Formats: sequence, C-alpha cells, structure tokens
Amino acid sequence: MSGDYRIKGAGRLTPARTARFTFDGKIYSALEGDTVASALLANGVHLIGRSFKYHRPRGFLSAGPEEPNALIDVSRDSMRKQPNVRATVQDVFDGAIIASQNRFPSLSFDISAINDFLSPMFAAGFYYKTFMWPKAAWHKIYEPIIRRAAGLGKAPSEPDADHYSGRYAHCDLLVAGGGVAGLTAALAAANTGASVILVDENAEIGGALRFDTGAVIDGLPGYEWAQKVLAALKSLPNVRVLTRTTAFGYYNHNFVALAERVTDHLATPARHQPRERLWQVRAKKVVLAAGAIERHMVFANNDRPGIMLASAARTYLNHYGVAVGHNVGVYTAHDSAYETAFDLKKAGVKIAAIVDCRENPDRRLLDEARALGIEVLVGHSVYNTAGRLRVSSMTVGRNGGSNKSKVAIDALVVSAGWTPSVHLFSQSRGKLKFDAANQRFLPDIHVQDCVSVGTCNGTDDLAAVIAEAAAAGGSAVEFSGENARGWTGGMIGAAEGAGEGTGVKAFIDFQHDVCAKDIRLAVREGMHSVEHIKRFTTNGMASDQGKMSNMHGLAIASEALGRDLPKVGLTTFRQPYTPVTFGTLINHSRGALFDPARKTPMHDEEAAAGAVFEDVGNWKRAWFFPRAGEDMHEAINRECKMVRDSVGVFDASTLGKIEVVGPDAAKFLNLIYTNAWDTLKPGRCRYGIMTREDGFVYDDGVVGRLAEDRFHVTTTTGGAPRVLQHMEDYLQTEFPDLNVWLTSATEQWAVIAVQGPKAREVIAPFVEGIDLSPEAFPHMAVAEGKFCGVPTRLFRVSFTGELGFEINVPADYGAAVWSAIRERAEAVGGCLYGTETMHILRAEKGYIIVGQDTDGTVTPDDAGLSWAVSKKKTDFVGIRGLKRPDLTRSGRKQLVGLKTKDRLTVPEEGGQIVVDPNQPKPMTMLGHVTSAYWSENLGHSIAFALVADGRARLGETLYIPLADKTIAVEVTDMVFLDKEGARLNG
Repeated sequence: MSGDYRIKGAGRLTPARTARFTFDGKIYSALEGDTVASALLANGVHLIGRSFKYHRPRGFLSAGPEEPNALIDVSRDSMRKQPNVRATVQDVFDGAIIASQNRFPSLSFDISAINDFLSPMFAAGFYYKTFMWPKAAWHKIYEPIIRRAAGLGKAPSEPDADHYSGRYAHCDLLVAGGGVAGLTAALAAANTGASVILVDENAEIGGALRFDTGAVIDGLPGYEWAQKVLAALKSLPNVRVLTRTTAFGYYNHNFVALAERVTDHLATPARHQPRERLWQVRAKKVVLAAGAIERHMVFANNDRPGIMLASAARTYLNHYGVAVGHNVGVYTAHDSAYETAFDLKKAGVKIAAIVDCRENPDRRLLDEARALGIEVLVGHSVYNTAGRLRVSSMTVGRNGGSNKSKVAIDALVVSAGWTPSVHLFSQSRGKLKFDAANQRFLPDIHVQDCVSVGTCNGTDDLAAVIAEAAAAGGSAVEFSGENARGWTGGMIGAAEGAGEGTGVKAFIDFQHDVCAKDIRLAVREGMHSVEHIKRFTTNGMASDQGKMSNMHGLAIASEALGRDLPKVGLTTFRQPYTPVTFGTLINHSRGALFDPARKTPMHDEEAAAGAVFEDVGNWKRAWFFPRAGEDMHEAINRECKMVRDSVGVFDASTLGKIEVVGPDAAKFLNLIYTNAWDTLKPGRCRYGIMTREDGFVYDDGVVGRLAEDRFHVTTTTGGAPRVLQHMEDYLQTEFPDLNVWLTSATEQWAVIAVQGPKAREVIAPFVEGIDLSPEAFPHMAVAEGKFCGVPTRLFRVSFTGELGFEINVPADYGAAVWSAIRERAEAVGGCLYGTETMHILRAEKGYIIVGQDTDGTVTPDDAGLSWAVSKKKTDFVGIRGLKRPDLTRSGRKQLVGLKTKDRLTVPEEGGQIVVDPNQPKPMTMLGHVTSAYWSENLGHSIAFALVADGRARLGETLYIPLADKTIAVEVTDMVFLDKEGARLNG
C-alpha cells in the first residue's frame, strides 16, 4: 500500500503493483496507475505549488486536464526534463523525479510569498501603470525583473533526448471523448461499417464513469459497462481507440489535431518508442463528446491546499482509492457534491458538514444525508477558510446572517455546478447559445460536419445521452441507462461574502491570482468589453485557458456592468485545448531537419569545383567559384567577363517547375497570367507575368508549350511552392470547370544553363534529335530530344542577354551531364559561374528579379513590363486590380536604371533616393535602390531603383544620402548592355 490516505478495498488500482518516485527530493511510494496527484494525496501531500503573482500556497483543485494549480517539473534525468506538467494527468512511473515550481528556497517557505501581503500594490492592471517611469529604468530594472519572474517552470537547458513521431489519418467518424456519449456514438458508427477513431485524454476510457458510482447501463455498473464496450470496439477492424490522447485543435474541413502521450507513463520506454505522437486527422464527421467541467465556489480564501472540486475528490476515491482527507467539509450549490459526500462517508471518511447555499435542495438528498449521519446546513455559506499550508477550518454562517462559526476540517470539496466543454466546438467556428435556465452556453450553429452529444451539449439525463449519441453514430443501440439521482442546482459568480463591496480574495482564476474584486475593478477602470476585461485582469489567460474561471468571470462582469450575461459575450476559445509540448508539434523537424537544406543534383560536383555556397530559401546555391588566389570580387569579375567573352555554365535547377496538362491548359494559363497563351505554338516559349487580385506582380517565369495540352512552367526559386498553391487555389475554387492537372516537377529536372557566344558550340556534340541552327531553333524555342543519351527538354532562353540554352535532364543524370558540359566548356575557354555573376549579368541586360526589384506594391507597368499585359483578354487574375485609379495614376514609383557619377561607387541596395540632399529633415523620398552591382564588363557600377515617375526622369541627376557620404546618380533606362539584342539572337 502507499500512504495513510489510501483506503483498502477502494479504487481500481492493484496494490501489488507499486512504483517509487521523489517529490522535491523526498521518496514516496505509489501504485501503478496513479497520477502524481493521486499518489501525493495518498501520502497526505496537498501542497503542490505556488501561485504566479502572490505566491500563495496551492493544492490540487481537480483530477483532470482543467487543473490550474498543480503544475510540476517531471524528469527522468538531466536530458529528459519537462516543466509545467499537470500533476493530475501525469502518470507516476518508477524512478520519476518530480519537483514543484515557482518557489524559493522551498515550497513550504517561499520568500516571494511576501507578495501576498503586498497585494494592494499588485491589483489587476498594475503592470499597465507601474513601469512607465522613469523611462530609463525599463531596460535596467523593470524588464530584467519581469523576465526573471515570468513563467512558472524553468525551461530545460539540455537538448531534448526524446524523439517524437507523427501520423496522418482519415476516418469516417472521429469521436472526441470516451465517456458514455463517446462510447455509444463510436459503437453505433462502427456497427454501420464506418471507420472510427475514438480518442480520450485519460489513461482509462469511461469519462465521468470513472467516479460516478450511481450510473447503471445495460444492467451493469457504469464503469464496468464502459470496459465492456471498449473491448468490443477494440475487437473491430474498423475502429482505432487512442487513450492518453487529447484532441487539442479543431481546424477547417474537419481537420483535428491529436496529441498522444505514448511513453510518459513508462519507467523504461523502448528506444524505438516516441515520447509523444502528433496525429493529424481528417474526418468526414466529428462527434464531440467532451463532457462538462465542474466549477468551484467563489468565496474568501477558496484557494488553500486541501480545497478541491467535489468530482475530483470522488475520482480520487472511486478510481484511485484515495481519500482527500480524514475530516472533510462540503460546500456546494449543486446536487453532485452530495454524492461525493455520500461516497466518502461510506468509505469511512468523516464528513464535517455539507454546507448548501441553496434554501431548498432536493429533499431526497437531505434524507439520505441524514440516514448516513451527515449534518447538512441548508441556506448557509462558507465565508472564509483558515490554514497556512493546508486548510484547517471553514467559517460557516447563514446567508445574509451575522453569526458565523468555525468548523474544523482537513479538506473541503466544493461544487458550483457544471460548465459544458464547448472549446472544440468553438474552435470549429461553431456559434453558441445561452441556456438561461441552467446558466450555461451550449452549441447552436454548426459550421462544419460535427455534432455535440452528451453533457457538452447540455444533455444531462443518461438515457437521453445514449439516444442522442446513438443517433450521432448513425445506428440504434440496445442500451438502457439510468442515473441513480438526477442533478439540479448550480450558480455562477461570487458566493456569499465575496460580492460587491467586499475586498476579500475570492479567486476565480487560480493560476493567475485573479479574484472577483479584480473583475469589478476592471469594469470601474472602463473595461466594458469582455476581451478587455480578460486582458486587464488576465482572467482565462493561464495555461488552463479559463476552463473553470470563464463563467464565473462573465457572471461577475455581467453584474458589475448591469448587463445580461449573453450580452457580455464570451472570450475566444483558441487552440490548443490543453498545452502541447514543442516536441510534439515540431516532431521530426529537429536538428538538421528543422530547416532542411535542399541541394541540387550537381551540389557535390560544384563543391568539388570549389564553389562557395549561399542560402536561397532552403536551397544551397553556388554563389561563386574562386580560383587559387582570388577573392570574391576577383572571382565574380572573372566569371562575368568569361561568360560574355566565351561561355559559362550555371546550375539553374532551383527554378520552380510546374507541369500544366489537360485540354484546358492554355485556357487556364490565360486566366492565371497577364499575357496570352492560346496563341503560343508548341515548341515555343514565352515570358509570363503573374499578378495577384490586387494587380501587383506576384511571380514571373518562362513557360514552354510542349504540346497542345502540355506546358512546362518555370517560376522563381522562392516562388515555386506559393505559385503552385496559387494555381491550385484558383483551379479548385474559381475555375473548377477546367480540365487541368498541376504537378510540381521542381525536383524531377536538373537544369543546366549554358550562356555565352560559344554556348551552341559547347552543347552541340551532346544533343540528339534537335536541330540547333538559329533558323530551326531560335531564341525562345523549346524541344524534346536527348542530351548525353538521356531525355531532355532543351530551352533556348537566356537570363544573361547572351546566346543561351537551358538543358533539363532527369535529376538522377544531372551530375553526369554537368560534368560533361563543364569539361567541354573549359576546353573552349569557359567557366562555371554562380548566382552573384548571374545577378550582375541579368542587371546589365535589364532583367528584373521578382521579390528583389519588386516589393508587393509594383504593377507590371511600374516594372516596365506593360508589354506583357494583354490588351485583348477580358479576364485574368488581377485585371480588375490593374484598373484601380491608384494603380494608373501619375506619380507611382517606376523601375529605372541608375548610373553613378563616380563610376567606381556602387550604391547601397535599399538606399533612399532624393532630389535635394540638402533638404531639411524630414526629406522627401522619391524611392529606393533595389539592385546595385559593379559591372566588370562595363567598367562602371550599375543599379536599378524604384523612383516616383521614374521614366519621366531619364537623364535627371538624383542623390542617395548615406551616413558618411552622398552618391550622385543619373537616371537611365534599364538596359546597360547590347540594347539591340544582337548577342541574344546569335
């Protein structure tokens, strides 16, 4: 046995299976299946932590995931450590190292508890008023102190030694919750042959049946029935049951995220087992059977260790076999607490008294209490409690009366009623309605294909729950069920002694130390929106997301505002439902996989050739190829000259490549791009501009037509994924009638660009089946054939202004083809060149780079590309945006060229451009430099810039003021070399 408070014969754990663990350095024993909370309670430990702001002693409030107080640090060793774990859901395992948090030097003596005595200085919203002066104190005093105080636990300092996994799943029905409603719905759906996934956050299926001893279903005690149904479900091939699994996020299109705790309960997990697993589930239909959460009573000093929810005390007794005290008081506004008192009494625990603030509770409950020898104080309230590290007494008096008496206790269980758990329903964007009769919000308007059943839907009668859940599952079931007693009652808001005009600390949000008086203060300070009240007080902003505090806070705000509760509104329920570890979310994306480097098929060959690489998005791209004794600038200058004078070889594999196929392919591209594609003949290419709906340039690239129904589309390197998504979005939502298929081919093709006067000479020996003569294969032609004996798509295109070819070969052959071309190019005086040389060569010729020379506010005309916008088409994405007056007005920034007056000076990219460098501040900015380079071929620096009315300023002198100098520049057109295009068409 483990502990003085373990009751022999009670609970469902096996006494022979024990585990040992430490809490704050002290060794305790537990039973296999205990949570940290039940194990500590079995040993008489109620003090588990300190509150965030006041550092008040705190104990276990619940027995489930709604727990706000019992956040602990769980370790296996220095490498396996996790803070802020809820002790009420963390299973004990042999050798577990458990530590309390947010205290110094110890849990029982915390120096920061002085904050409780200084609490008038820390009233709600104090942080908005306190740290404003003196201004200089923020960085040196306030911020360092606040940062040290922030949070409850301490983040691990060692790398996480555990590993995590992920799964994707599809199902006909996902059931969230394994209580009566969830089990019934899952079985009903499974009987129809539907594929079903049933998830529950607890280690055992059963929901409220884990503590409710009064339910009888199909002639069996509730929990026994649940295990029978569970066995039946597990035997079915179309059902997957996931325990210790929380549905923490409900997203669009019935996409639900699950966090499965795989090995957190095991003493020695196998090396291959993940610690946690992220499930990403797409369901045709979702059944929400999340149950309801019990509320605490709001009264003075209701936060002492030993004060907990009645359902929690009942769970610890009936499931874990643990009594929460030897002399227990009960304070309630709801019938359910009576059943806790009855169960405790029958287990041999003394009940000091049941204090019921209602005047007329159910007579049958009073009779049963009398039969058990339990004193019931009807129409009475608990006005206060005493006890430093554990509750020792409660002060009781008649409602509105002046006479009060102290009652000795060592635990106090409370219940203000139950709040339906509508969090997942709200995450699905469903709308709630207010049930005024029972003072609760319930699901109303569904946005997705989901249905709420059971107590989360406001259905309380057991037989009605079964019928409702069976209907949601899609078939009838033969179960009959009945509650031993029907539950009534409940209240929200402050109880007697904690109302308006009182200054007591009656807590509604335990983790953030928010009291009833704080809500009233927020209203007095002018916070009339529920969202403002939330942020002013931090109510509901702790890790428990206000699961128990929200309704109390709303009721108190409603009273203070003099407004009906539904008109006060609800705060937003956000994902995740309960905290999820970063490890689960990140999954395999750690270390080298956190930001995976993408390498082209020629990467190793380039590295062997001495390439220096740069990161372009995820891609590793060859930046330049220095030879012995060369620095970066010398290498780039040489590469630029050799490409213009002879030939250069460039790795262009990172360009996005999308295959657009189908009878309506040309029609689709007509709608996506600004220019026309139905006039493009097979075997020819065209440069295309893509705009967003607002008319601004989104991407560009060359598109080759391989056949009447097939196009090879290229995009910018960084634009490939978003362009494909952009196309898919429009194809599926705006043009679903078009018969078109889109396929990403970026990784399938290795692309080698051969540019320069000798380009044809270099590639000719390798080409089969394609006539390379200028007449047969002119600029902007494309053909399929063979290159080095492997299939190729050969484009005659250029991003340098030279005679150029882009050889597309299957990626597996990229390195071999690259090596053959390199050898041939070097034999005729050519070289390899990298991205920096490519940038300079394209700028010399006046070619833009989308994303560098555009900034999301540039139209095709601004970029000097109005020729690429069809005047004949009646529709394409962005056509309406381009007609907006603001996009056609004079004074817009236009892309132009710049040449510095001092030819050796290279402007800084991003440098601001002005007319008068001596103008007093603030100066009038005309625009900024987008690209700037030294051109070895021209012997002069060159630049592009976005300048207001830029094309009207050709020949004008403008200025770029910098910190140490001012650069004078002349506005030019954008083509600096070979304006006639003779080199391109060679």
